[in-house]
Amino acid sequence: MKLRDNFHIFAIITIVFWSLAYVFTRLALKHFSPLSLGALRYFIASISLFALILFTKIKIPNIKDIKWFILAGLFGFSFYILTFNIGSVTVSASTSSLIISTVPVITTLMARILYKEKLEIIQYFAIIIQFIGVIVLTLMNGIFSINIGLIWLILASLLLSIYNLLQRKLTKKYSALQTSVFSIWFGTIILLTFIPNSIVEIKNAPMIQIFYLFFLGIFSSGIAYISWTYALSKSKNVSSVTNYMFLTPFLATILGILLAKEAPDLATIVGGGIIVIGILIYNFFGRMYMKIKTRNNVT
Repeated sequence: MKLRDNFHIFAIITIVFWSLAYVFTRLALKHFSPLSLGALRYFIASISLFALILFTKIKIPNIKDIKWFILAGLFGFSFYILTFNIGSVTVSASTSSLIISTVPVITTLMARILYKEKLEIIQYFAIIIQFIGVIVLTLMNGIFSINIGLIWLILASLLLSIYNLLQRKLTKKYSALQTSVFSIWFGTIILLTFIPNSIVEIKNAPMIQIFYLFFLGIFSSGIAYISWTYALSKSKNVSSVTNYMFLTPFLATILGILLAKEAPDLATIVGGGIIVIGILIYNFFGRMYMKIKTRNNVT
């Protein structure tokens, strides 16, 4: 297999940049407001992508497909980044990465509803376990003091799952570069409404905050999403790529400890452990069950 056709490499590149995004977003929110950070991040991403396409031949999408690019921009960028940033204000990098790591399962469930993809009983069982893990994350530190940030992050997971399905649809007709660039541009148009306040905040930002901002815009947004879309376009199914998102809690936790000095609390350890168990059951035992079932049907 040629390097450019190996979706694993591009998926891993994205996961590394996204894991850093959890930490840098948390650090950037110490200066920027959630809305301003989202607007500035994707404004920078859009500018960097514009510079990229000057050196490439990229065609404008068919008019009848514009609606899908607009939807991808809204769900994957405008709405997602706002809910993600708002949730990240009160939630650590490790906890936010655990919540977002449920995206592959949510994506699979949505694919089951929309594309009639079949799920096995053991996979439903795994989903229930992960849901229990999310409940523990939400309620363990006080049943009457739910961290609203977790609710925002759960909504962000739902939005990113919808985006994954839209990207899968678009990459059947358009290149990864086309799909990513136009989706980001349409998403950025909505976020531009927050630019006036963002300009005031960036004028007073320390250099380290500027670094976080440009890293999030260029690497965790522009490059990461192109790499992610390319991986989706080269894989046989969505889950082969989205499963790599299960690595983000581990990477984000390590990076959070090293860069942001964030030690995971008890709720993150217990709830995260339950989610990881559910993930393992869903992926490894689920696949093993399907292989055994297929083998028995053949014989």
